[in-house]
Amino acid sequence: MPPTVSIACFPAIARAWRLGWLLLALGMPWAVAQAQPAALSTVRMEAVEVAAGTYVVQGEAALGSPANLNFISNASFVVADGGVLVIDALGSPPLAQRLLELIGRITPLPVRYVVVTHCHADHIYGLQVMKAAGASVVGHVGCREYLHSDTARLRMQASREQLYPAVDEHTRLVPPDLWLGEGGDNADLMLRIGQRSFRVRHAGPSHTPEDLVVHDAVTGALFAGDIVFRGRVPFVGQADSRRWIVALDRLLELKPTLLVPGHGPVSRQPADDLGSTRDYLAYLRKTMGEAAARMEPFDEAYARTDWSRFAGLPMFGATHRMNAYNTYLLMEHEKP
Repeated sequence: MPPTVSIACFPAIARAWRLGWLLLALGMPWAVAQAQPAALSTVRMEAVEVAAGTYVVQGEAALGSPANLNFISNASFVVADGGVLVIDALGSPPLAQRLLELIGRITPLPVRYVVVTHCHADHIYGLQVMKAAGASVVGHVGCREYLHSDTARLRMQASREQLYPAVDEHTRLVPPDLWLGEGGDNADLMLRIGQRSFRVRHAGPSHTPEDLVVHDAVTGALFAGDIVFRGRVPFVGQADSRRWIVALDRLLELKPTLLVPGHGPVSRQPADDLGSTRDYLAYLRKTMGEAAARMEPFDEAYARTDWSRFAGLPMFGATHRMNAYNTYLLMEHEKP
């Protein structure tokens, strides 16, 4: 078994304080308030070493909630001789703080860079913690428009309500310090830490316009972000699934020996798992594309399509119908 480092998160401090003051007002001691199990939410986080000096924390296959602190995505870090590279910052500041604590238990070296694979909330809401620790944030210029958009503002507003207290009025969006893709130049970026170099590649537009992946030639590890969902139904949203499939094919050219997805467990058979996400997208496009070409109503097309291949996967009920509908709309526009 690979070695692990674990720490428990106790993030609902603000809620516990409010409960304590309420109980004090009712004449109950603070010690009783602290003892209330409903006032604390505990999320277990483990840093699992998956290759030499390479660690992954794996989020839950679930929707974000106050109970899980939005710990629904993966983050990774690599300890090099000159510092630490982190890939993604998790979905809330308390989670990012626990990630930093895990890193500190493994190495005294500082975090030099944090690569943002894409600007979805479950990957970026912890960035302010990494930035405060002195890390430089690396992202794609495709994030720039989103970070200043009403969509990002409204998403943050909703998260402060739905994920409180893990996400609160102090949680903010952090722009990258180093942008890949400036001036339309999407050439691979080589990040150097000590004697190690890491390839950062633009793999979008696919899951998002700004998708980045990180390849470590020393260990063969590919950190794929949400280009790959493993062991669960992907979140397609408004993605360009045609280009997403192209991106998956291109990642195979790197010949990784270890794949770290944005969601789900690490894979030691990268080609198979890149193929699994690809097959899901291709099946959506085929079935919904045929329905759109026949101008068949979506509800009828969805009801008659055989989804049994994917129905047993986690998150099927939460995301699949939306994936199919968005793909149906996409294929309407792609029709000749």
